[in-house]
Amino acid sequence: MTIRTPAGSDPAPAALRREVLAANLLIRDSGLATLTWGNVSGVDRERGVFVIKPSGVPYRELTEEHLVVVALEDGRVVHGDLRPSTDTETHRCLYRAFPSIGGVTHTHSTHAVAFAQARRDIPVLGTTHADTFDGPIPVTRDLSPEQCAGDYEFHTGQVIVTELAGEDRRAREVPAALVSRHGPFTWGASATAALEHAVICEAVAEMALHTLALRPDPLDPPPRHLLDRHYTRKHGAGAYYGNG
Repeated sequence: MTIRTPAGSDPAPAALRREVLAANLLIRDSGLATLTWGNVSGVDRERGVFVIKPSGVPYRELTEEHLVVVALEDGRVVHGDLRPSTDTETHRCLYRAFPSIGGVTHTHSTHAVAFAQARRDIPVLGTTHADTFDGPIPVTRDLSPEQCAGDYEFHTGQVIVTELAGEDRRAREVPAALVSRHGPFTWGASATAALEHAVICEAVAEMALHTLALRPDPLDPPPRHLLDRHYTRKHGAGAYYGNG
């Protein structure tokens, strides 16, 4: 594949390009993608741009030069000759709705997609889920025929925004959603964090499916005090997990 560099300077910082490339390659290395089914982006809000994987480029061929820089305001490609991911407008919709988001990831990982196709939230069944998500990972409503017919990717983002009531706080507390019949979108303070949340989303979806297979009868919910303890020891003013 030949890459031509357009005239003018690249508006995206080199560090952001490196991070977005590394996060995209981790989709493959983490087993979250079949073929090219997935993408990660990262935003620079001060410069008003985000960097995203190009459409259909195999991970084994992906380099920094392939990445596409898109204007946050209107979705124009401002650097790069390849077409950006077909999910670009979904990423842009999420960035514009939730100021805390610094990166977005989309995959078609098997277990999370199973919940999306079943139109079921991923329930909180234990502390592994509660370490990252302060509540169930929600599934959106179905898109309407009109939404599918025009600006489909934008409307995909909009149903996520609607599911979270446009609240940035909710986006921070549960940094993932399942688009009905489609699959997971995750996000975080950076491209790296968004990818990590995709890995965790898939892991807790797999655990939930095994749990529900063992106990198909209604489960008593885990004690709220236990879930709160696991969430708050990693998040918030009193967090004490790790050495960062």
